[in-house]
Amino acid sequence: MALLRTDKITMQFSGLTAVLDLNIEINDREIIGLIGPNGAGKTTAFNMITGVYKPTKGQVYYNDKDVTGLKPHEITKFGIARTFQNIRLFKELTVLDNVIIANHLRLKSNLFGSVVRTPGYRKEEQQIYEKSMALLKDVGLDDLKDEKSSNLPYGKQRRLEIARALATDPKLLLLDEPAAGMNPQESHELMGFIREIRDKFDIAILMIEHHMQVVMGVCERIYVLDYGVTIAEGLPDAIQNDPKVIEAYLGVD
Repeated sequence: MALLRTDKITMQFSGLTAVLDLNIEINDREIIGLIGPNGAGKTTAFNMITGVYKPTKGQVYYNDKDVTGLKPHEITKFGIARTFQNIRLFKELTVLDNVIIANHLRLKSNLFGSVVRTPGYRKEEQQIYEKSMALLKDVGLDDLKDEKSSNLPYGKQRRLEIARALATDPKLLLLDEPAAGMNPQESHELMGFIREIRDKFDIAILMIEHHMQVVMGVCERIYVLDYGVTIAEGLPDAIQNDPKVIEAYLGVD
C-alpha cells in the first residue's frame, strides 16, 4: 500500500487548468522529485495534497484513506507536513520558540490546563522543550536556539523551517524548493541533510526543486510536469535523458 496516492487530481481556476489528471504514488521512506519549468503546476499539486486547495476533481489518498478536501491542519494531523517556497517563520521569535510553537499541534492539554498550569501541562511543556531542542540539534541549530530567526543566514532559515515541519511528527514531508537561494556549497550540504532526515525520522519526502544537481543527486524517482500535465516519470537517469523533458526545459531549435 502506498503512503500517498493521488488519483487524477485536477485543479482549474476560472477555466484555466493548472494541473490535469495528476497521478503520484509515494511509498514509505522514498525521496521523490516533482520537477518542471516555472508555471508547470508543481506548487498547485502541493497545495492540493496539503489541503490548501480542494481539487476540482480527483482524489488524494493517504495510507489508503481519502483525505481530499480536508483542511491543512487536518492533513498535518494525519502526518503530512510541508515547507514553502517563500520561507514562513515567526521572524521576531527565537529559533527555539519557532519549533516549540510547531509542537503545539500535538498538545494534549486543554485550555484550562494551560491557564492554571496543571502538573500534566507542565510535564507536557517540558517534553515539548526537550523535543524541540533535540530537533534543533538534529538540524544543526541547537547552538542558535536563542537567536532571533530573522537573523539566521538563508540556509539556516531553511533548516529551521524543516525542523518546524518535523515537529508535527510527519510520515511524509513535502519540501517546496529547499535549495532556492542557496550557494553551491549549501546545495551540496542539503543533499546529505535530506537523506539524513529521511533516515533519522523514517519518513518519505516529496520535493519540488529547480536545482537539477540536487534533484538528480538525492531523488530516487522523479515526476515531470509541463503546463500541468505529467510528461515523464521514472528514475533520474531516464528523466535527464528524456527528449520530452529536455524540450520542456530547453525548448527546441
